[in-house]
Parts: sequence; C-alpha cells; structure tokens
Amino acid sequence: MKVKLAIIPLFEQFIKESKNGKRLKKNGEQISEGTIKNYTYVLNNLRLFTNSTGIELRICDASRLNKRERLSEKNYWKKFYKKFTLFLYKKGCHDNYVGITIKQIRTFLNWLKYDKDFNTGDYQKILYIRKEEINILVLSPEQLKFLIHDKEFNRFLSPAEKKVKDIFVFGCTTGLRFSDLFNLTSKNIEVQNGDYYLNIKSQKTKTSTGIKLPKYAVEIYQQYKPRSVKKNIFPKITLFIFNRTLKNIGKKAGFTSPISLTREQLGKPKQLTKKEVLFCDKMSSHMMRRTAITTLLILGMPEHLVRKISGHSSSSSSFNRYVHYAQTYIDKEIDKIHQKLEEY
Repeated sequence: MKVKLAIIPLFEQFIKESKNGKRLKKNGEQISEGTIKNYTYVLNNLRLFTNSTGIELRICDASRLNKRERLSEKNYWKKFYKKFTLFLYKKGCHDNYVGITIKQIRTFLNWLKYDKDFNTGDYQKILYIRKEEINILVLSPEQLKFLIHDKEFNRFLSPAEKKVKDIFVFGCTTGLRFSDLFNLTSKNIEVQNGDYYLNIKSQKTKTSTGIKLPKYAVEIYQQYKPRSVKKNIFPKITLFIFNRTLKNIGKKAGFTSPISLTREQLGKPKQLTKKEVLFCDKMSSHMMRRTAITTLLILGMPEHLVRKISGHSSSSSSFNRYVHYAQTYIDKEIDKIHQKLEEY
C-alpha cells in the first residue's frame, strides 16, 4: 500500500537535526552555519514551488510498493525534477545554483535513507546535478604590481581607500578568504631568522596554511600591527563597504576594460546584462584568493605547492579552474613571443 509522507515537514526536521548536532558530517564535525543557511534556501524554494504550482511534495516508502507503484513513483520524481528545475530557471537561476539545490535535495533524501532508515528507492539518482564553468576574474600580475608599488597612485587614494587597498593586496598575496583575513592576529605571524611567515587554519575547510611573506606584505603587517597579540591585525570592515570601496579603487587605477559576463541555463550561455560592464565593477573580496592562486601558477610555482598554500586537496576539482585560467594566460604570453620571432 502506498503511504505518502509530506516532504516539507521532513525537510524541516532535516535542518533542525543539522543545527542541533544530531546530524553530523561524515568526519564527525558539525554542519557549518553556511551549509544550514543553504538548506534553508532550498526549503524556501520548495515552499514557493508547491504554493505556486499546487504540486504535492511527498515521498513513499519504496519497500511497500508493488511493481506498478514503483514505476508510478519513478515517474513522479522525474516530473518533480523537470518542473522544479524549470521553476528555478524561471526565477532567473543559473545551472550552478540549480545544481547545488538539487545536490542538497539528494543529501536530504540520503539522510532519510541512511539516518532514518526510510527506503527512498534510490529515486534521488534521477535528480541530475547540472554544473557550469564560470569565468574567474583575477588581477593580472601587472595589475597587482601596480597596486603594490605605485606610490603616486597610493597618494591619490583616501585614507579609507588606502586601508582597503592594503588589505586587498595582502589577501591577493596570501590567498586567504575574507573571513580568515579579518580574524588574523599577531599570533598568526611567526618570525624566523628575520623572515616572516603567516600560519593560519581556515575556518571553512579546517586546513592549515603556511606561507612566507614578501617584503611589501611584511610592511603592510607592520603598519597595521596592533599592540596586543589578541587584537585583529586589520580593522573590521563590512563586506559591502569593502567591495564598494574596492570598485572605486579599481576605477581610479584604470582597471576599466570592458568584460563580457555570461552564465548558463540548461547548458546554454546567457548574457547577464546588455549594459557594458567594466572590470572594476566586478572587483570584490572573492578576487583576492583567486588572484593569489593564479599569480603563483602563472609565475611558475608547481601545482602541488600552490595546492598546499591554498588548502586545496589533491582531488579538488575547483582548483582545476585556476590551472585552466593560468594556462590560458601563459598561452597568450607565449603567442606574443612567437609573434616577435615570426617578424623578420
């Protein structure tokens, strides 16, 4: 007999157990606040979907279904996937967001199966996870050098802009995430034989990062170094103000080349805006980590060492995007050399 259970209350319980620690990661660690927030977004989308379409969201115990009912249930999940993803695309979502949402629904179904001993029938395998390759925006080595060394430009900035520029340059050198950068204290700085080393454990991945600091990064540290080792090195700045100021800095620096922004829906590229978008308009805190990784690769550091510094595992697929970008940059530079050789 087909017994139906409503999905929304079950998903609410899934979130609750992720919050209170009853459900843990595979390694025994608690689910992060960011992940729980993403689960909440999925739940909200499921509620909006059922309210706007009137489609019943339910699941049946597959162990109690006969052959005809199992086929019916399989068709139900196929229809759910098609209609729910179409609902997300109509909202303006792109392949990565839709894919992440479906992945989290599959995580929920696996929780039902393995944590609650509810036979889901493996219908979650029907839920295909889409992915898209998003172009990463980073500073070129020349742009980064300009921000580091151009003293005339530095005098042109306001005190608030100088502060953001210094923090941004430090981030582009160390590859730290925004949250980790503003949690730094002097305890994270170690001096050995006159050389300065940054040592930190990422809040997000729990991986340790150690990197020797160049002279300009040491000067930035010494400029903002607090008297107490317990105080943060850099003064707190909200993400919104940081990104807004960074865009102004980019504009003043002349990083104003037009860029094309496309995203994918159902595997097809879509232009994000008809208006001209300038490079400086897309500068943000995310650019720090990406710039650090690609700069190291572009300037010739072996991949396995860059992975160690950035905290990426050897199996990390996201790291390959940086490698691809760096190779593209190198190819362009090589083409310039080849062009000079071909001219006679």
